[in-house]
Amino acid sequence: MQGEDRLAASEEDSIPLIAIHPCRGSLSWTSTGLSVLDPTRQPWALEPALPHTPCPLPDPPGPAAGPQHPSSHQTETTEPWDYVFVASCDQSPKQCDRQQKFLEELERKGFRYKEMEDQHKKYFGIRAKNESFLPYCKLLMELDGPAEKDPTLDTTRIRVIHTFIQNNKTADGETFEDLKKDQIFETGFFLHTVRVDSREGPRAGPGGRKHSPTEEEKLKKWAQWRNIFCKQPTDAIRNYFGEKVALYFAWLGWYTYMLVPATVAGLILFLTGFALFDASQISKEICEAHDVFMCPRGDKSHRSHRLSDTCTFAKLSHLFDNEGTVLFAIFMALWATVFLEFWKRKRACVVQNWHLYGWDEDEEEMMLGLINCPQYQPKQHEHSYLRSTIILVLSLLMICLMIGMAHVLVIYRVLAAALFGRWASPFLEEQVTTVVVVSGAIVHYVTIMIMTKVNRHVALKLCDYEKPRTFSERESKFAVKFFTFQFFAHFSSLIYIAFILGRINGHPGKSVRLAGLWKLEECHLSGCMMDLFVQMAIIMGLKQTLSNCVEYLGPWLRHRYYWWKYSGVSRDPELRDWQCNYLMGSVTVFSLFDEFMEMMMQYAFTTIFVAAFPLAPLLALLSNLVEIRLDAIKMMQLQQRLVPRKAKDIGTWLQVLETIGVLAIIGNGLVIAFTSEFIPRVVYKYHYGPCRGGAHPAVDCLTGYVNHSLSIFYIKDFEDPRQTEDWETVTECRYRDYRNAHDYNLSEQFWFLLAIRLAFLILFETRW
Repeated sequence: MQGEDRLAASEEDSIPLIAIHPCRGSLSWTSTGLSVLDPTRQPWALEPALPHTPCPLPDPPGPAAGPQHPSSHQTETTEPWDYVFVASCDQSPKQCDRQQKFLEELERKGFRYKEMEDQHKKYFGIRAKNESFLPYCKLLMELDGPAEKDPTLDTTRIRVIHTFIQNNKTADGETFEDLKKDQIFETGFFLHTVRVDSREGPRAGPGGRKHSPTEEEKLKKWAQWRNIFCKQPTDAIRNYFGEKVALYFAWLGWYTYMLVPATVAGLILFLTGFALFDASQISKEICEAHDVFMCPRGDKSHRSHRLSDTCTFAKLSHLFDNEGTVLFAIFMALWATVFLEFWKRKRACVVQNWHLYGWDEDEEEMMLGLINCPQYQPKQHEHSYLRSTIILVLSLLMICLMIGMAHVLVIYRVLAAALFGRWASPFLEEQVTTVVVVSGAIVHYVTIMIMTKVNRHVALKLCDYEKPRTFSERESKFAVKFFTFQFFAHFSSLIYIAFILGRINGHPGKSVRLAGLWKLEECHLSGCMMDLFVQMAIIMGLKQTLSNCVEYLGPWLRHRYYWWKYSGVSRDPELRDWQCNYLMGSVTVFSLFDEFMEMMMQYAFTTIFVAAFPLAPLLALLSNLVEIRLDAIKMMQLQQRLVPRKAKDIGTWLQVLETIGVLAIIGNGLVIAFTSEFIPRVVYKYHYGPCRGGAHPAVDCLTGYVNHSLSIFYIKDFEDPRQTEDWETVTECRYRDYRNAHDYNLSEQFWFLLAIRLAFLILFETRW
């Protein structure tokens, strides 16, 4: 499976043949490769060992290696411990017996263990014999020299040990997970060998190999806030946490680096609008329109509003909705493509340096299974049309639920507008729309936090029901389902605001109402682009600030609480090390998965609808600078050690990034065509305005645009007579739409604009 690289390897480093026997005893090296040691065979019946084997053979199991009480294994040795089980001190004799059976089974497979206690817990240190496990490690490593000098020996050894522990079964068929559910063991974890807060020299890692002083110093420096702008030690991360974690930080660092030009472009667009804050012809006309009255927006408010009252918001909307918006959207589409292509190139260089091009994840998973039990058979793919149909239906129901949550937010905004309009003071009555937009964004953020937990649980259940063949396939399917649910949870409300809000309301005098009672919400007086800007700014700002605070303060406070609760730390350095690792936060196989998902959603916010929020790259850049150090500190100081996983790419996440890139092109094209005022301004400038016959230096080409974009409604046509009470001196009001004044039907200008919008959208999308 490894191709020519595998064939070119030496006989010593190649994968030996594996004999399939009943799963008894343990594996050992013979002249034909790796075979199982059968306790029923006599020792002299075994095949002779290879004369050039670089390390001793495993001790054959037999009566001499029978079960002994853990206390007999408290040998004085300087070798470090690999893994620690933790259990309660208050356990029944039956529970202790189940503990001992599990530990004795590990002992038969070449492990040693040691029991130590404090006033709260019992700790069982587990150590694998070097001479037994080094041959297994060599099966999984791409060696350029002796295995003992390979920098990935520690992480490979941990993967092998983790496989043995997770698949270890007692005579009663109980696994470690079964014992955890029954509270026989509380938890288990691998020990950190680099402590950022320690002034000691390099400590020995699994197998006795010490991290070099340079490597340890790099990791300590990496996990400190004051080094937020320093380069990441990717190789040191790989040698300590494995390739999967190293590639995550390599991708995150590259993503952060590539955000710099996007941030600069967004700031240029924003500052250009700020520099022209008072120079916009449209803003000038709005600010000077003291004699133009806008139609009432709510059911309870019958007061007249002058168009000039929206002067400030008109100027603010010009900051991000100006002539440079299209150029910025085109730049971000190019940026997303360039970012992915350059990442593929960087990833190839990293993987080439790590000699991983011939490595295959499924092959390693199979080898780990064979190492644990020679009877292991790869799981067959189980296809079922019924199961696939059920999963599809349930997934569609979840997507409908996410869309339904967006409708709930719409109902909230409608009811909030009615309630605020009824109870607000005369001063706040003018700001009801702004209050509704801000409160709606906060409610949306809370909804996202709740649905994230629901989506994760449902996606994992659906993935398990699908019965994937390998762990990598399970992770891939889980990523696709979870991201799909998260996308609809995050963006359903934004899609409504960008493309539906204010477009199905009808017109004054004949408004569309929810349940025939409440008038549907309209866009902000300055346009729907302002609603989308505020919604994205609040959600992204809260996600980047509150989420990072919770992500760091949660483990930090939990860690401090445990230190206070278990204040009696042992003076014994070995037990104290176990206690320190136990008090750290627990990790799972999906701990790194959560970090990837967080970055995927941030990347989606940074690219999709970025035309409406050009400051998104800036927020992402600042957040990522903090995120890198936060994750480093969390992994090194606040969490137990992750089980290293080998990888040569970021897996399914690359396809997720490519999908987001396509959605970004579609989303930004739709925003410019249907949400922004860019198309109406251009059409007016060259078709309806004073410059339609040619430019006039003395006249701004957008002169009269505001009057052209507002339709007329006659006060006498209000259905409710109460709505005319405050309009004695005014005969007409204006509203944002393109409708005829005599029958309020959509005007010719509306259909002409719609054709231009669709033509622009087709051109924008087909360019990519």
